[in-house]
Amino acid sequence: MSDMIRQAVTSDEAEIRNCAEQAYARYIPLIGRKPAPMVADFAAQIAARQIYVAVDEQGGFLGFIVFYAEAGHMLLENVAVLPQAAGRGVGRTLIGFCENTARQGGMNIVRLYTNEKMTENLSIYPRLGYVEVARRTESGFNRVYFEKHLSQT
Repeated sequence: MSDMIRQAVTSDEAEIRNCAEQAYARYIPLIGRKPAPMVADFAAQIAARQIYVAVDEQGGFLGFIVFYAEAGHMLLENVAVLPQAAGRGVGRTLIGFCENTARQGGMNIVRLYTNEKMTENLSIYPRLGYVEVARRTESGFNRVYFEKHLSQT
């Protein structure tokens, strides 16, 4: 599926926003407000070339990932998959793409954070090799920070 990931373009913004709305809506009651990924400035992230989209064989939108280099590591800021595409490995493939991009850029660490109320993520990320390194409250969100040290193979 890695060949089904491409750089996001301006015309993808509506589908990216729709995906974020669908993927994160269930967390609004748990968190008490929209999670940060639902209110992100996707236009600016697309312009900064920080978003990649996953598409199926027909070019249909499946999900997206936002990441960028930051002080010697890659920060994975957001990954979301349409609910109808969940369970097909799209998210895992997008995360692998981020990790490979980090390696190609000479970085050996990927860092990310999630909201502590997104309990599925607290078990998914460790299964992908990420280790919890911190918990902090930022912008009113209780966040759990993870990182993964990448092999350069």
